[in-house]
Amino acid sequence: MKNWTVYVGMAVLLGGGSVMAQQKTDRVKTTFQTSREWRPTIDNRADAVMVYGVGGNPSDKHKRVPFAERVKSWKDRGYTVHFMTGIAWGEYQDYFTGQWDGQWHLDEGQVTQAQDTIWHGHLVPYIVPTDNFLKYLKERHVKPVIDAGIDAIFMEEPEFWARAGYSKSFKREWKKYYGFDWRPQHESPQNTYLANKLKYHLYYKALQEVFTFAKTYGKSKGMDVKCYVPTHSLVNYAQWMIVSPEASLASLPAVDGYIAQVWTGTSREPNYFNGKEKERVFETAYLEYGSMASMTAPTGRKMFFLTDPIEDRAKDWVDYKTNYQATFVAQLLYPQIADYEVMPWPERIYEGLYRTNPNSDQKQRIPRHYSTQMQVMINSLNQMPLSDNKLSGSEGISVLMANSLMFQRFPTHAGYDDPQLANFYGLTLPFLKRGVPVKTVHIENLGFEKALTDTKVLLMTYANMKPLDPIAHEQLAAWVKSGGQLIYCGTDKDPFQTVQEWWNTKGNIYPAPADHLFEKMGIAAGANDGLYAFGKGAVQIMRVDPKEFVLKTNYSQQLTKLAQERYQAATKETLVFKNNFHLQRGPFELLAVLDESVNEDNYTINGMLIDLFDPKLPVYRTRSISPGEQAYFLNVDLVKDKQKPQVLAAASRVYDEQMGKSNYSYVAKSPIETTNISRILLPKRPRSVLVNGAEVFDQQHWDEASNTYLLGFENNPEGIAVKFLW
Repeated sequence: MKNWTVYVGMAVLLGGGSVMAQQKTDRVKTTFQTSREWRPTIDNRADAVMVYGVGGNPSDKHKRVPFAERVKSWKDRGYTVHFMTGIAWGEYQDYFTGQWDGQWHLDEGQVTQAQDTIWHGHLVPYIVPTDNFLKYLKERHVKPVIDAGIDAIFMEEPEFWARAGYSKSFKREWKKYYGFDWRPQHESPQNTYLANKLKYHLYYKALQEVFTFAKTYGKSKGMDVKCYVPTHSLVNYAQWMIVSPEASLASLPAVDGYIAQVWTGTSREPNYFNGKEKERVFETAYLEYGSMASMTAPTGRKMFFLTDPIEDRAKDWVDYKTNYQATFVAQLLYPQIADYEVMPWPERIYEGLYRTNPNSDQKQRIPRHYSTQMQVMINSLNQMPLSDNKLSGSEGISVLMANSLMFQRFPTHAGYDDPQLANFYGLTLPFLKRGVPVKTVHIENLGFEKALTDTKVLLMTYANMKPLDPIAHEQLAAWVKSGGQLIYCGTDKDPFQTVQEWWNTKGNIYPAPADHLFEKMGIAAGANDGLYAFGKGAVQIMRVDPKEFVLKTNYSQQLTKLAQERYQAATKETLVFKNNFHLQRGPFELLAVLDESVNEDNYTINGMLIDLFDPKLPVYRTRSISPGEQAYFLNVDLVKDKQKPQVLAAASRVYDEQMGKSNYSYVAKSPIETTNISRILLPKRPRSVLVNGAEVFDQQHWDEASNTYLLGFENNPEGIAVKFLW
């Protein structure tokens, strides 16, 4: 996470191997990251904590507590403790200023054409990961952490800015990698492509080296060290003009999993739809989480989804709450993911000062109503099940992505622009906005057997990305031959079509990479618009760059009409358009109603509904959700054992539950200076409610219809004892 210069990180994951194996062995379902020692104000009661940085976080301004003390403070409170640090930046001043090896290394920062270093903090540049730097990272940061007994390491944000690539260290890496002298990336598409492929390679190699060392060194000490990559989505990195290894990390055996760093700050990046540029936080978050889910789906590696109740940029509490709800629902619409980083940097969430509303300069700490709501939400994640339920809508529409999305973003050549990643959104938003649960597929994963199993219609373009090898075309052709329906959109006239790559070198003379794909299916090079049969499937060619579908008003209908035809051919079913999404996960109901859609109707849901976005936890029989809004309910009707006393929703975590024939007790823990609200399901109305031994029963708090009692008190991480008698 970044405010373009300083801040952030996020992270965590666990596991490795098959998904089912992970579920049996992983102890961590929820986690968070902090550079601070334990304090009662930030004790959010997730399963694990990622202690950030041997030396802390570059943006920390407080007095830094030694790493070992920070680790011990969290272990003493019962947390599983992991380690997290950045691989592209971090508290590494001792390396850059010569304290480590007697040499200054500030020339290893990422540098722009104007010879400006891109900084992440004071004396902390974004790094060109040289061999010497990796040696330092292993010796000074990874080894001591393993020596301290920590067996899970998160190396976050392998990031090389697209506008960088002009430093002496990068020029040296260029010569080493390509065997010829550096060439300025701004001078030609070819140079840009070469520069970005190198950036991509450098961080792929960096993670491979660091993680291989961590596992080997851990093994020498009898430890099984797990290694994870917390990373922004491919959607965000491409839009923010950053290069990162992304999906190719799936080929690294040393990587055990990932964290999807998606939050308001990434998802509020504006995009175009129907000719209008604006923030579309829910839609962007849905696509970001989707690109991360599809990146790992065929591999079985573990994925944690992140949300942040605030964000890096200074906004106001109203803004944070609205967008937190949007991203939170978006993450839960992927029922195959059920592990979460519940927040980054609780110190800034609970203790930071932000504006009370958009029209005021008054600042305050997190309002009690928002901290209560947030804690209800994050504690619900401990109960969130994996689910085989499907998101409502016509399944089987997918969009192809490639890591090379990041290669063409900066600078612009020959006047060809792709504003706000419009060529990607041009294939996704026309369907997402019409209530189709569109998915993404990574071209790098096509070799996995199940990569296209659920895809009926695949949309793709080479206007914004290029295939890094020809193998994908064999795989796509085989899929079409067996019955797949492919829609190819593109004029193939962007300046990167002619870069020196596999399709036009070593005996290949294809004018564009798509021509190689078409040849595999018996279609002529440069084929015109039209439908071309191949085997049991077909290819629909549209000679339009996808960006036009969103940059122009009312222009996406031609794409959606052809997609309807291909969907009908593939499934014998109608591709249904609507303005909403609905998903049940266990007792939880997730809803999102879209604006800019096929109609402006509200969506009505019925049931015994506890509103988890309302800090008062009211119970409703019916709710109506408006376009542009999301909702999150616990439906008491879906609770399996209604005679079993249980906390259904709470702004605290429940421990030490005890159940008797006529009593139920537990201990509630949550950060100090926050207010708990909870709704407890009981077999009958209680006659007594005790909080720390004091009687608090109030008949008005009993809801007869749902058989739930509403209880509130001030939180304490030391624990509040609660007991019900009936």
